[in-house]
Amino acid sequence: MCVQAQQHHEIGLDVGVANYYGDLQNKVFPSYGYKPTAGIFYKYFLSPHVGLRFGANYATVTAADSLSDVPADKARNLSFTSHIVEVHGGLEINFLPIDIERMKVTPYVFGGIGAFYFNPYAQGPDGSRVFLRPLSTEGEGLPQYPDRKPYSNIAVSFPFGGGMKFLIGKTLVVTTELGFRYTTTDYLDDVSKSYVNLDTLLTYRGKLAQQMSFRGNKAANWDKNYPTYTNQRGNSSQNDWYWFGSVGVAIYFRTLGNVKDYLQGRCPVFYSK
Repeated sequence: MCVQAQQHHEIGLDVGVANYYGDLQNKVFPSYGYKPTAGIFYKYFLSPHVGLRFGANYATVTAADSLSDVPADKARNLSFTSHIVEVHGGLEINFLPIDIERMKVTPYVFGGIGAFYFNPYAQGPDGSRVFLRPLSTEGEGLPQYPDRKPYSNIAVSFPFGGGMKFLIGKTLVVTTELGFRYTTTDYLDDVSKSYVNLDTLLTYRGKLAQQMSFRGNKAANWDKNYPTYTNQRGNSSQNDWYWFGSVGVAIYFRTLGNVKDYLQGRCPVFYSK
């Protein structure tokens, strides 16, 4: 007779959309800015309820003040785009014991830790792509601002979220998932604190840095005088977020090497005498 195997594996791919919440976007679910994301994942379930999950994702996030409904943000006129490469691991909990012999559908939640690479850029005055980190747009790394250190392109994220899981037949798992990432950086969008002296920025980083730091003079109804150190550019009290909404397809199997048995019959290779 067949013996119930409690452990199982899921290996698959997911695709979906990504978006961002931070200094240039004050809504978690805005009306614009949705970009495609794709990833791979592996899950090892110690029981039908509890499993370990690991994965990697590629995504793009973007935002622009010109599309904001906040007048002050629209006048600030900043924008950014960044590609994100993420790896993560964590714990996943199925509310119901999904298994070939038991439940075929369950809601689930997950949480964990990850690391990601980002590199914000924006469109320059001539229309070209300009990477913002080397420009020190908020004085990062300049001797006049010793409290502002250059930020790293690599940061830590804390993924959490949930979804629905459907076991189709004996080998296919389909998931719908919404996952949020709280990050340890406020520079995903290259915006965090206040403006710096733009003449100092011109001296140390050049005219392009000056132009990319302050873009309010390109917007209508903005004071044409340069901002000072006391003028707020971003909100440093809260780090940036990004999130994924995705659909995943995975192969379900109970032990490594027995996928063929799953395709041919209902029982894997475990038998009792």
